[in-house]
This record gives sequence, C-alpha cells and structure tokens, in this order.
Amino acid sequence: MRLTVVYDNNPGAPGLQTAWGFSCVIELPETTVLFDTGGDGRILLANMARLGIDPATVDLVALSHIHGDHTGGLEDFLARNSEVTVCVPPSFPAEFKRAVQATGARLLEVSAGQRLADHVYTTGEMGTGIREQALILQAEPGLVVITGCAHPGVVEMVAEAKRLMDGQIELVFGGFHLGGQSRSRLEAIAHAFQELGVRRAGPCHCSGDEARAVFAGVYGDNYEPINIGTRLELALPDTQ
Repeated sequence: MRLTVVYDNNPGAPGLQTAWGFSCVIELPETTVLFDTGGDGRILLANMARLGIDPATVDLVALSHIHGDHTGGLEDFLARNSEVTVCVPPSFPAEFKRAVQATGARLLEVSAGQRLADHVYTTGEMGTGIREQALILQAEPGLVVITGCAHPGVVEMVAEAKRLMDGQIELVFGGFHLGGQSRSRLEAIAHAFQELGVRRAGPCHCSGDEARAVFAGVYGDNYEPINIGTRLELALPDTQ
C-alpha cells in the first residue's frame, strides 16, 4: 500500500504547489483511491503529474465532507477520468450528487463500516453539524485512519474507526481541525490518541502549526511529518 499526499497547505517536496486543502492517493494492488480533491483542480492535477500519478489509474474517489477545500478539485478531475465511483456522505447536497452523476461517474452514499475496496473502509458519516467520513485502511502493522478535516472531532473519529474495525491503530494522519486550540487542549488530544493505542500520528492541513509541534513533542520518533508530497508505504495484511 502506498499513500501519497498530493494536496496540502504544508510545504514539502520541491516542485509541488501548496494550497489550502487536502488530498491523498492510496495505491493498492487492485484499486487506486483518491481521498478528497483539494480546493483547485489545476493544482491537484499538476501535483499528481509531478508525482507520477496518472488520474486514469484512479478507480474510486472518496470525499470526506462538502467543504470546497476538499471537493473543489473534483470537477477538473472528473473531466480527466469519470470512470470512477465517487463515495460521499449521504448529507451531501442533491445538486452536488446530480452534478457528479451527470459526468458519468457512479455515486455511492456511504454507511458506517462499509467496505469500499479491498483493505479500504469508511467510518460512515459522523457529526451533527458539519458531517464527515474518514477512511480506515487495513495494513500489516495495524489500521491507518485518514481524516479530511475531522470536524466531528478527531478523537471521536479515531475512536469510531477503532470500534468499527476492532484493531490496533498504526497511524492517523490528515486534517485534525485544531487551529486556535490551547496548548493544554492539544496535549490532551495527543494523549487521548495514545490512550486509544494510536502508534503514529501525523496532523497536517487544518491542524495548525501548534498542533503539529505538540504531537511531535508527545509522539517523538513516532511523529509522522505530513506535507505536500509525503509518501508512505505499508505492507498489506495477509487476509482481507
């Protein structure tokens, strides 16, 4: 399993464009998943090209929540490849869903614990305000949870992933939506991760520099710095 961050507002690999938003490509032996599409399709596609990822290889697009910095690149992406299934929380606006279907793409409304592909599951829609899904990946070391913005609460989303899949959590990364939180609150969240058994953590996108610093301090060598262009490779489990 190879995970590549193709859109983020934290600078990383040279030659890649940073912008507010998030997107990650998950490459598996039988399926390639695009999780979120950032805010600008031109930047998304340029970064994918720079990283050697062909949009035509993507089979599945999963959108965490409706905000434009996570869905804004979808139209340009579907103009390049509409032979995909787009997985969305049921609360997405009907107009958005119709626009996706009009491109020829298949639309799938997700439910909690649903299997989207081999080794890829969803928390389903969470939250009562801004509703959002996170992805749960099965890897050999343990589960990987990827959050777009974690508006329903990043600890709550990780706890739900653990409840649904009943396994050790190897890594949580993505947007944690922690900008503006006090240092004591950030430390409490990082320690809550540890209590949930999260072995590695990598806040990016909307997490904020202070949160990244706190997680780095709490997690030490198990902190995963996530930026635009970050690539992670994990072995797959023996069974699906």
